[in-house]
Amino acid sequence: MNEIKHIAIIMDGNGRWAELQGKKRVKGHEAGAKVVKKITKFCSRDKDIERLTLYAFSTENWKRPRLEVEFLMKLLEKYLRSELQDYLNNNVRFEPIGDIRAFSNSLQKTIKEIEIKTAHCDGLVQSLALNYGAQDEILRAVNGLKNAEGDITQEMFSNALDCKSDVDLLIRTGGDHRLSNFLLWQAAYAELFFSDTLWPDFTSDELAKIIKDFTTIERRFGGLK
Repeated sequence: MNEIKHIAIIMDGNGRWAELQGKKRVKGHEAGAKVVKKITKFCSRDKDIERLTLYAFSTENWKRPRLEVEFLMKLLEKYLRSELQDYLNNNVRFEPIGDIRAFSNSLQKTIKEIEIKTAHCDGLVQSLALNYGAQDEILRAVNGLKNAEGDITQEMFSNALDCKSDVDLLIRTGGDHRLSNFLLWQAAYAELFFSDTLWPDFTSDELAKIIKDFTTIERRFGGLK
């Protein structure tokens, strides 16, 4: 049976979910934030799962309408502040990945504050990808290793990335079948699952079924078994 230590999710479908209900797109983001809370709590109760990485805001999401981006920034700050006690209650450590320097000083301060206040938690790591793009992450890692002596090893490069943990299971909701610049290095041998469910409708039961299916897959990592 396969071990599952790191789950990564592309949370797609918030806007479409809202539009299908005749609501503004921002209502979909609000509903999606509630699902983040439920899925995080579910994973925190599974002692085998060490890390949950969620694609929250990509480097490409800045292209969205200004009002939607502004709403997302406010929603993120509100979410983090409201979730602090739940992080602590469920022994969850918050760890952002991505280049947060593009955010407002207030949001940067909140992100760092929640990270510091949960640093002692030793259960699940909830990692939000914020202003994250895998290509940007890789370029920043390369630039950080410019002055390294000798050949750059795979271990050195991995340690220079924002996310230093290989992904076992990568899920994308919303019906599209692409990685969208998410954890390209870390997902080299991840098992990929694509769900038609829009993120606000994604449930712990569906995640549990995907995890069950994952455990039965033969993972060869390029070798033979």
